[in-house]
Amino acid sequence: MYIYGKNVAKEALEKKEKIKQAFLYKNFNDKELLDKLINQKTKINYVDKPQLDKIEHGNHQGIILEVKDYEYATLEEILNEEVIVMLDHLEDPHNMGAIIRTCEAAGIKSLIIPKDRAVKVNSTVIKVSVGTIEKVKIALVNNLVNTLKELKTKGYWVIGTDMEGTDYKKIDYSGKIVLVIGNEGKGMSRLLKENCDFVASIPMRGTVNSLNASVAAALIIYEAVRNR
Repeated sequence: MYIYGKNVAKEALEKKEKIKQAFLYKNFNDKELLDKLINQKTKINYVDKPQLDKIEHGNHQGIILEVKDYEYATLEEILNEEVIVMLDHLEDPHNMGAIIRTCEAAGIKSLIIPKDRAVKVNSTVIKVSVGTIEKVKIALVNNLVNTLKELKTKGYWVIGTDMEGTDYKKIDYSGKIVLVIGNEGKGMSRLLKENCDFVASIPMRGTVNSLNASVAAALIIYEAVRNR
């Protein structure tokens, strides 16, 4: 997979992450990054901007690194966490990256996403997460409903998010919990909603009837952490 941007590249180099090769704008002049790439004996390809843009359309800042694919956690690896966030088929990598960043800031270390019909960890997710992705374990599962049922047998309470529910400030967030964040357009699926113990809703007092998924997730996550 590819990662891009100076800050992301700097973090990868500082961690001594194995870099397969680097693609740099032919006039790239960040001496610190260049020195680190050379010291780690990374293969460097100097190319023009159109070639860089073909590899990644995001704001690459003249540097793209090819690294090994992201390694997902197993469900078993995150079962000891008190709070787990589950993403119900999110499609926007910016939302996913922002939620990862919020999780890390709030001290939540585990996230669950589905294998199908959803965004995975990619270069945009990594850039938006601003390095926090290394501190949050992400489990990739076949079926979210079955995963919720398994988590319930392990003592977790499930709190979903929906426009029709209980005021999120009146929910009991104690104990082991799973916070389910719905899809950007459709919200939570019917089957997931049916498997929730509580459904939290954020009151809307303006003219809009819903919040961006990452904004809603941030409110719910911090309310859950505040009440623990």
